[in-house]
Amino acid sequence: MTVYRAAQPEPDPLTTSSLPAVRRRRTALRVLLAVLALALIATLLFIEAYTNSGFAPDHEGPGDRAAGRVPAGIRDGGPILDATGGQARSVRVPDRTVALTFDDGPDPTWTPKILQVLRRHGVHATFFEIGAEVARHPELSRRVLAEGHQIGAHTFSHPQLADLPGWRQRLEHAQTQMLISYATGRSTSLLRPPYSSVPDALNDRDWDTIAAAGGQGYTTVLNDLDSRDWARPGVDAIVRAATPEGQSGAVVLFHDAGGDRAQTVAALDRLIPQLQQRGYRFATIAEATGTEAGAANPPASAAAVWRGRGLAWSIRLADASWWVLWGLLLLVGALTLARALLLLLFAVRHSRRRRSVTWSWGPPVTEPVTIVVPAYNERTTIEPAVRSLALSAHPGVEVIVVDDASTDGTSEAVEALGLGNVRVVRVPPGGKATALNTGVALSRNALIVMVDADTVVEPDSVHRLVQPFGDGTVGAVAGNVKVGNRRGLLGKWQHIEYVMGFNLDRRLYDTFGCIPTIPGALGAFRRRALTDAGGLTTDTIAEDTDLTMAVHRAGWRVVYQETARAHTEAPATLGQLWKQRYRWSYGTMQAIWKHRGAVRDSGPSGRFGRRALPFITLFSVLLPLLAPLLDILAVYGTFFLNRTETAIGWAAMLVVHAVTAILAFRLDREQLGPLWTLPLQQLVYRQVMYLVLLHSAITAVTGRRLRWQKLRRTGEVDAVPAGGA
Repeated sequence: MTVYRAAQPEPDPLTTSSLPAVRRRRTALRVLLAVLALALIATLLFIEAYTNSGFAPDHEGPGDRAAGRVPAGIRDGGPILDATGGQARSVRVPDRTVALTFDDGPDPTWTPKILQVLRRHGVHATFFEIGAEVARHPELSRRVLAEGHQIGAHTFSHPQLADLPGWRQRLEHAQTQMLISYATGRSTSLLRPPYSSVPDALNDRDWDTIAAAGGQGYTTVLNDLDSRDWARPGVDAIVRAATPEGQSGAVVLFHDAGGDRAQTVAALDRLIPQLQQRGYRFATIAEATGTEAGAANPPASAAAVWRGRGLAWSIRLADASWWVLWGLLLLVGALTLARALLLLLFAVRHSRRRRSVTWSWGPPVTEPVTIVVPAYNERTTIEPAVRSLALSAHPGVEVIVVDDASTDGTSEAVEALGLGNVRVVRVPPGGKATALNTGVALSRNALIVMVDADTVVEPDSVHRLVQPFGDGTVGAVAGNVKVGNRRGLLGKWQHIEYVMGFNLDRRLYDTFGCIPTIPGALGAFRRRALTDAGGLTTDTIAEDTDLTMAVHRAGWRVVYQETARAHTEAPATLGQLWKQRYRWSYGTMQAIWKHRGAVRDSGPSGRFGRRALPFITLFSVLLPLLAPLLDILAVYGTFFLNRTETAIGWAAMLVVHAVTAILAFRLDREQLGPLWTLPLQQLVYRQVMYLVLLHSAITAVTGRRLRWQKLRRTGEVDAVPAGGA
């Protein structure tokens, strides 16, 4: 065994005592940004849920209850209830007077059509508007007032007021008032509670809400006649229901929103002329009761207008965010299904082709191979890793262990093995890329295999790994890396991820000629390809991805050899897993950004840039980064949307993942036992990966360089695992 030693370097200024504090502050800042981003999304979704609270038509309110506290004069009186000043009184509309009222708007489709009918017949009406809709269509509220109509409040989100606590009732009224003030510069003193009808249908709880509203200065307007246009029974039926008997006056209920109101428009066009011919006049609530024209909609205060403006913009932002999320969700769904179909078509085809008895890379490759093993404090795992490499079945193997200034006796552990084809090189601390470049420079052979110090390689894997070099166009080969420590739940989850998320994807990427990463755990290179690619660099923290893309751009093919298997030690704790995946995901983003110029190049580099980079970005970065939307909207839908539809949608995506996992395990000839943990992986493990991606994305945006990070190893993988379960 030959041992090389290098002089110790001068102290690195980056290791000063102030650096940990700086890193902690930066990490805290990134965590804070991530929390703020999640909080913003949650807030916008909450606003959207509150604003779009699903409501039934007004006729579908709760049934009758006791009415012992409702004054008899109110139950038997008119539909206009004035409970202001502590005195309750009711007002009827005079004979031969109809007050047309419209609920649930404004609506961009039907409110303008109804306004056209009213203008054509020269009549005014009263519109009871929902605050959330006013925020979305303020121009319609302004038009309503400009054309001589009146506006009343119909609450902000159309809830059953009697079922809400007092503070929520006040909030519903206040928000609607602010939005009407913002939209029109006017306030309103008229209120129609959702799900209300005629006075004699009031119960005690309804009366309590009316009395409370009266204490806030509101006059409650119920109705005498319900046109029942909400049921769309036909124009004739609507006209009959809205026609007063004899010469009596009436407050008539219509709707200008909440569904298709074509029948409402047609019925108004018939009803108004008929009643005018009978001597009826049409009036707003204020006109019908003899109130001054401006009393129902007096000028609003400047403070109310500004508060309404802020509320309106928050609703619009929530709406816009909601549509963006839905658009992204559709994109995620399409990409997920596309990925599943591509895997089904091409990964299966890839496997069948490689297993064919006629398949060959070319002449058998038997030339000697140099295996480079970078190591930093790997005493726990280095012995079984080096032993498995030194005893490889491939002829002429030399192993170079590059010790990157370990302090735990890594070199001594390798030296103690006494293996004649193993060299140890001690170098100053420089990181993994530098260690690998050193090993390549000291190698004696044209074929280089790179293996991590925590990886145990099967006896024939190195021989299988280099066989694709029988094809002179192949410059690099990715091996099939397995999780060796898969006994625990976290190990099983990573095992599933490696099989279906890494190795299955490599089959697909291999088919399209765009494998993004030769895994550091097991990969092979032609020395000439490494030279053409410029070797490993420290430009990114994912030196393997960076190098692989450089090999592509240099015009070499990068292929996947699924029969060359290695077993690596995966992180055993969530903290270590986070550290590893953070480096991987951030490094991948760095590598893609570094090689973005390839899209403008000519020749092999341009082909890689225009064909492969978009594919890699789409499926390796964008899809994983957006995938959390499936779970976010599943949780959102469980609380605020149709639960059955949400459950079906989420279950469908789980089925897609399950089918993909089974396919991956079958192609890799793995036992299906660990797949019982797949639902748990989707619920728990996947969320951790999402947070890692978010952390990485924030780091990429804010900018930071990470050093080669050392994970804590247990030495659990000291031999090739016997099975996949």
